[in-house]
Amino acid sequence: MSGITDTINQTARRIPTWVVYILYVLPAPYFFYLGVIGELGPDPVKALEHEYGEIALQLLIIGLCITPLRQFFGINLIKFRRAFGLLAFTYVALHLLVWAFLDVQTLDRVVADILKRPYITIGMAGFVLLLPLALTSNNWSVRKLGPKWRQLHKLTYVAVILGGVHYIWLAKGFQLEPLVYMAVILGLLALRLRKTKAQVRAAS
Repeated sequence: MSGITDTINQTARRIPTWVVYILYVLPAPYFFYLGVIGELGPDPVKALEHEYGEIALQLLIIGLCITPLRQFFGINLIKFRRAFGLLAFTYVALHLLVWAFLDVQTLDRVVADILKRPYITIGMAGFVLLLPLALTSNNWSVRKLGPKWRQLHKLTYVAVILGGVHYIWLAKGFQLEPLVYMAVILGLLALRLRKTKAQVRAAS
């Protein structure tokens, strides 16, 4: 197992962060192109919203996986965590823009939906929580905020839960996929809570 871990870590050290950005940015124009040419089904706008939103949730989950991977398996992907966070925010923003400008289309309806539809309210709340995290995902902010930076970025946990609830609520009828996403999110957060409790017991 250690040999596999060493190989993964060595490979990760060789991969520049910009490779991750490029690989995950490419699906955005690709899916948009599929929507334009009619390859996303009978309702391409809804399909595009779904694709962007699901990629965003996947990226948030990948970000949550980085600490447990290092803690339990010794796999160190910490250099990519900021990239995954910024990419997740980008796809959440794209998801929101497609909904607002291509689906709803008018500001009055956007505001009305945010206020009247709980699943949209929850999704918007998740976006608002991610906004300060994206703005402070730079070295200057890390230096300026000091220990407060880590506390601020714990908002990620709340945002990803809201994203999972948004997906479940958005799904019509019983669908397994949103529930699986939420189960993974809660499992990863439970691992973090367990680690925190262990640290508190060790310190006391």
